[in-house]
Amino acid sequence: MTDNRNTILAVILSGLVLLGWQYFFNIPQMEKQRAAELASKSQTVAPAPQSGAQPATPATPATPGAAIPQPNAAAAPAGSAPNAIQPAPITPVVSREAALAASPRVKIDTPRISGSIALKGARIDDIALVQYRETVDPTSPAIELYSPSGSANPYYAEFGWVAAAGSSVKIPDQNTLWEQEGTGSLSPSQPVTLKYDNGEGLTFRRTISIDERYLFTMKDEVTNVGNAPVTLYPFALISRHGAPHVSGYYILHEGLVGYLGDQGLQEYGYSKIDEAKAVNFKVTNGWLGITDKYWASALLPDTNAQLQARFSSNLANNVRTYQTDYLQDAQTIAIGGTGTANARLFAGAKEAGVVGINFPALGLGGYNKALELNHFDLLIDWGWFYFITKPMFVALDFFFHLVGNFGISILLVTVIIKLLFLPLANKSYASMAKMKAIQPQLAALKERHPDDKAKQQQEMMEIYRKEKINPVAGCLPVMLQIPVFFSLYKVLFVTIEMRHTPFYGWIHDLSAPDPTNLFNLFGLLAFDPTHVPVIGHYLVLGAWPLVMGFTMWVQMKLNPTPPDPTQQMIFAWMPVIFTFMLASFPAGLVIYWAWNNLLSVLQQGFIMRRNGVKVELFDNLKATFVGKKKKAKAT
Repeated sequence: MTDNRNTILAVILSGLVLLGWQYFFNIPQMEKQRAAELASKSQTVAPAPQSGAQPATPATPATPGAAIPQPNAAAAPAGSAPNAIQPAPITPVVSREAALAASPRVKIDTPRISGSIALKGARIDDIALVQYRETVDPTSPAIELYSPSGSANPYYAEFGWVAAAGSSVKIPDQNTLWEQEGTGSLSPSQPVTLKYDNGEGLTFRRTISIDERYLFTMKDEVTNVGNAPVTLYPFALISRHGAPHVSGYYILHEGLVGYLGDQGLQEYGYSKIDEAKAVNFKVTNGWLGITDKYWASALLPDTNAQLQARFSSNLANNVRTYQTDYLQDAQTIAIGGTGTANARLFAGAKEAGVVGINFPALGLGGYNKALELNHFDLLIDWGWFYFITKPMFVALDFFFHLVGNFGISILLVTVIIKLLFLPLANKSYASMAKMKAIQPQLAALKERHPDDKAKQQQEMMEIYRKEKINPVAGCLPVMLQIPVFFSLYKVLFVTIEMRHTPFYGWIHDLSAPDPTNLFNLFGLLAFDPTHVPVIGHYLVLGAWPLVMGFTMWVQMKLNPTPPDPTQQMIFAWMPVIFTFMLASFPAGLVIYWAWNNLLSVLQQGFIMRRNGVKVELFDNLKATFVGKKKKAKAT
């Protein structure tokens, strides 16, 4: 019995430690990080570097963690290694509008994306996701994914060719002014073609197409009518200047990411790549990019392309530049010949149906299946327990499309989970009902052997054996709830489908904490308790967390009182602790927990009646308050 009791305590205390770490350590660390980022942004008034690609040298296979091989034009013979693309000149930081106006542009117009392509450098550097807003207010600004060089936070994709080391061939770079062949915007029904003639016999053409979602497709052609063959290397890059704000949770990766052939999933957060400086990969069948919590941009080369891929971090003028890029094998373009290179770019929201879910029988293929990509579904961070997280999301998404509300979907999925675990839960609650029935016997046993603990344990175990009771069975419902809890937490936290999705009443975003607060009387008092010095961070207690705490307390009152005083104290305080802990969790998770508690109370009460055990819920609740009053009078 002692071992069983220790098991119960270990499980409960472990959960409290995990939640306590999240609440008292991780969240304050996030606040410090946000403050540091705000301070660094306020100092970003110095000129920002305008850097282009510096691809790795294909002549020397790069290994992860190795230094970047630098081309040497003086020592290397022509055709042996590519020249690095020269960085653009440093320009002062200006407004986003002024940076956009610095180049003529081709408009992008699709149902999900608005923006433009700069004819200077032929960069895709202006993308807004028109279906997503910065806040729950539908009139708030659209999410800006890409921004041009010269703005406060440049973020863009660039494609092109690199000349062989020692070659004097003139190729387009980030300062080259391209011209559009024809007129019109880039749309799903109308690709655009850009052209550049170097005046030395090479004509560069780039045809850019876009689908109705977030996929750009580039076809580059180089026609050589000069007087000598030319060797060029196709490249692609995504560059981001300055470290962005990140959520800061260990359950979510934000930063550089890719699935690089046999080397599998590679994830480098901003701090990690700052330490590594550069990481090189030589792979086939890979993709790479930069991911945020809900948005991402990724390079999707042909699956059979030989790549020299790289993650890198560079520091210039106290501003970090993060880059993912790849270089393909050289192409020698004969006189009168044409060289071609294909590239694809994903730039948009990480919608599961668009990115894809690679899981048996789920059938959400997205780009992952349509383009036969190598685990592109891992662009969404499903976590180690993807075998629970993915089905959880698919179930929630299915019922959402059925009923039109993710909150109701959570309630329905909770009922289904309850039904799936009904046999196990029934056995657990039946054992708990028997435990409650033998409480008089246990009390009499203590009276017979008040000073002999060993005898008490011996006879107690005999009673359990005779009544066929498993004393730890009461932990089973909690143990079953833990993986469901964390999988739902993961889904609510990482999937964009849950972002800004309302429930009813005051819950306008299920992925955010309950916005109400007991400590300002749910908005009746015009002040924010969280701004109170020292303790303000802990003065967060919304209406739904209170409902959850109450249902948990009621559920505790259905269970037999633990004989051990320590256990009694833990079970008495657990609803209070969990109420404060979960106050900062997504509202959808708190609603799930409250609903699950209510279903558990109904299920447990039914099973207790079926086993002939009196349901003393109201008596226990009454005894709690009456006992407190008597104790107060006695003192």
